[in-house]
Amino acid sequence: MPKGLTFLPSLALAAVMALPLAAETKPDPDTVVAKVNGDEITLGHVIASVAALPPNYAEIEDDVLYGFIIEQLIQQQLLAQEQDALTRLNQLGLENEARSMQAVQTVNALVGGAVTDEAIQTAYDAQFAEFEGEDEFDASHILVETEEEAKAIKALLDGGADFAETAKDKSTGPSGPNGGSLGWFGKGRMVPEFETAVLELKKGQVSEPVQTQFGWHVIILNDTRKSEAPALEAIRDQLAQTIQQETIQAKIDELTQKAQIERPVLDGAGPEVIRQIDLIQE
Repeated sequence: MPKGLTFLPSLALAAVMALPLAAETKPDPDTVVAKVNGDEITLGHVIASVAALPPNYAEIEDDVLYGFIIEQLIQQQLLAQEQDALTRLNQLGLENEARSMQAVQTVNALVGGAVTDEAIQTAYDAQFAEFEGEDEFDASHILVETEEEAKAIKALLDGGADFAETAKDKSTGPSGPNGGSLGWFGKGRMVPEFETAVLELKKGQVSEPVQTQFGWHVIILNDTRKSEAPALEAIRDQLAQTIQQETIQAKIDELTQKAQIERPVLDGAGPEVIRQIDLIQE
C-alpha cells in the first residue's frame, strides 16, 4: 500500500475532532409539527394532548403515539376550521374549564410545598401522641344449633376436653376446622349477644351457652390486648391527603376573607333553571 494513503484516516479523524461540538438540541414547544391550511400545530400541542390521555395510553410506544396524536390534531383542526366561532354553550364550557385549570394550578402550587416528610411526621405525632389503644380480644367458639347441644359441649369442656379439638369435632361454624378460632377483633365487630359474653369472660374462661341469630355458642377467651397505633408508613397517604385538604381549605378561607364576593338574589334565576340548557343554546 502506498505510504501516501496511510495518513488519510488520521487526517480525517483530526479534522473531525477539530470541528466545534454541535449544541444539544432541546425540545421547543413552539416547533411546528404540522400546518393545516396555514394553521399551525406545535410540539407543545402534542405534549399537552399526551399529558391529558388516560393512563392506559402509557402502554403505547412513543413513536406510534406521536404519529397518532398528530393525525388526531390534524383531523380536529380540519373539523374546527368549518366553524367560525364557538357556540355559546361551548364558550361557557371553555371558560369553566379555564377557571378549573387555573384553580388546579393554584392547588398544585400550594400542596407541593405543604406535604413534606416533616409535615407528615408532625401530623402523625399530633394524631397519635396520646394514643392509648382500644381493647381487642382473641376468642374461639363452638357453634351448634340447639341449647341442649351447647350445654352438652360445655359439660365436656368443664370435664377437661380440649376446646380446639372439640370445636373441630362439634362446631357447625366456618371456624370449626380451625379449632373455632376467630382471631383478634375489637368492640363492634361481633353481634351484641356474642360481644357481651366475651366482655364478661376472663382470660382462659369458657362461657355458658350464648344464643345469637346464628345459633348457640360456647366461647373461650384466649387473650386480650390493647390495639397499637398504626405505623406511619401505613397511613402516610392518608396523612398527606389530610394535609393537602387542610392547606387548600386554609387558602380558600384566607382568600374568601380578603375577597369582595357578591351573590345577587335574582327572581326566577335560581335552582329552578339550572337544567334548562336551552337558555344557552343557539
